[in-house]
Amino acid sequence: MDARVERKVLGLLGLGVRGRGAVVGVEQVRQAAYRNRLAFAVVAPDASRHSRAKIVPLLMGRHVRYVEGPTAAALGAAVGRVSAAVVGVVDPALAKGIRAVIDAAPGGMTGSRGEGRE
Repeated sequence: MDARVERKVLGLLGLGVRGRGAVVGVEQVRQAAYRNRLAFAVVAPDASRHSRAKIVPLLMGRHVRYVEGPTAAALGAAVGRVSAAVVGVVDPALAKGIRAVIDAAPGGMTGSRGEGRE
């Protein structure tokens, strides 16, 4: 993910958290996934192995598209935390907008996983 795309994604995630269209942290993202409310997720590539083991298989099992995006520190700064291993988008319109930004980037969704739900 290049710097321009990363900046746009972080800005949208920050707006999403402030507008309650996104949730932050492994446990909140897991709860949203279990309730079938999760539309998209951004996972920090430097998240701990334990956090990734909790979230990535669940996202794949629930067919939630996700991308390995900015670092945990960058994700955290965008959403008002020190760091964040994962941010989950629960607002379908916001998820669509973030995916559009990432898909429009040269190379598409590098590092994305999951078939996804619309």
